[in-house]
Amino acid sequence: MQAATGNIDHPEVAEEMMVSVQALQGLERRMEVSVPASRVEQQVDKRLLNVSRTARIKGFRPGKAPIHVIRKHYGVQVREEVVSDLIRETFAEALERENLMPAGGPRIEPLAAKKGGDLKYAATFEVYPQIALAGIEGMELAEPKAPVTEADVDAMLESLRQQRPDYVAVDRGLQDGDRVTLDFEGTLDGEPFEGGKAEGHQFAYGAGRMLKDFEDGIRGAKAGESRTIDVTFPTDYPAKNLAGKTAQFVVTLKAVEETRLPEIDEEFCKSFGVEEGGVATLRAEVRENMERELAQAVRNRLKAQVMDRLLEANPVEVPNALLEQEIRDMQLEALRRMGARDARQLPPREPFVADARRRVSLGLLLNEVIRSADLKLDSAKVQERLDEIVSSFADAEAARRQYLENEGALRQLQTMVMEEQVVDHLISKAKIKERKATFKEIMNFGASDASDQMGLPA
Repeated sequence: MQAATGNIDHPEVAEEMMVSVQALQGLERRMEVSVPASRVEQQVDKRLLNVSRTARIKGFRPGKAPIHVIRKHYGVQVREEVVSDLIRETFAEALERENLMPAGGPRIEPLAAKKGGDLKYAATFEVYPQIALAGIEGMELAEPKAPVTEADVDAMLESLRQQRPDYVAVDRGLQDGDRVTLDFEGTLDGEPFEGGKAEGHQFAYGAGRMLKDFEDGIRGAKAGESRTIDVTFPTDYPAKNLAGKTAQFVVTLKAVEETRLPEIDEEFCKSFGVEEGGVATLRAEVRENMERELAQAVRNRLKAQVMDRLLEANPVEVPNALLEQEIRDMQLEALRRMGARDARQLPPREPFVADARRRVSLGLLLNEVIRSADLKLDSAKVQERLDEIVSSFADAEAARRQYLENEGALRQLQTMVMEEQVVDHLISKAKIKERKATFKEIMNFGASDASDQMGLPA
């Protein structure tokens, strides 16, 4: 046992709180605390005295009942309150004395709290891991370098054209690149199934947005034509009742439209907010945006490498309390993205475990970098980042006020800025090797996104 002497609110009573700490598995600790009876009784007496000043007890004027009567009426309740408060108070004192930093709330186990005796309890909790940072100096990073060429600007303008197509009805068979509008109704073994019917369904033909059998079955069809086609669903189709099965669809084409791209002229420029200067001004603005996005992409790649190197060099034992909280936060965020609010609909925890562990580990490491390097939040950078955020709002000042009045949003902004400062600090100590690249490579520009593909409604 370890004893120490300290002061409490009433110095006439000497405090002799005893504390012992036992290391359990991993980061878990069990701390036993013994609070002297004198401290407990002093707090009980003090609180009973306060109660006596206002207590209303039958047979006595308000505030005039003898202390022994007050003790009889309120003693048990007051003692319970004192014990609860003393556990909270002495737990904090014991943590400070033992230089322990809990990573979550404790589990309190009362051991003794009888009248006239010492107050004894045990607290079990996890502590933050001790981190000795490694791999900070000379961290090897690869920085891609690429110019924005005229060909890159041309490709971006072509992409902008693709975003503003015109559609013209045609009296011919359906072919790749057309926009088709159709009705369909599917049956499985002669019975309709959920998600197998739609009216006015519209999509770009040949873009892989529908199942291959479905698209192949209507190729060459004209507006007004109906076809009956067989569609076999993939074995890994999300709707388990359809996976690997063949359904029959009756499809009626309502419209077939040819895609025609606009010319890059004055009207095209105005559609993107360029009122003066025409094509030259549009090209200049496109280039500026591309260069800004390119710089951010390069920065993101460096940041990702920094985080990976930091984790590789510093394996961290993660407190279970922090891990579970992060998993819960990620589940709730996923629930919000799905538009649901009922916590009973939380997605399973398993898919979030690995990412949650990474997030917690990085948080612990970044905090240690902040501490060891004595980094301070740069308020100017917070202001600069806030300016960027509110600039996209119609009423920037109103958005700024709303942001500053939201404590959670402001704290999140400060955390983002602090994280960027940590990354800057680590990059400044790294060995950076430049690597030649292209805009398309860094931005993955022009690559097809498989996640955009979808089949029939499940």
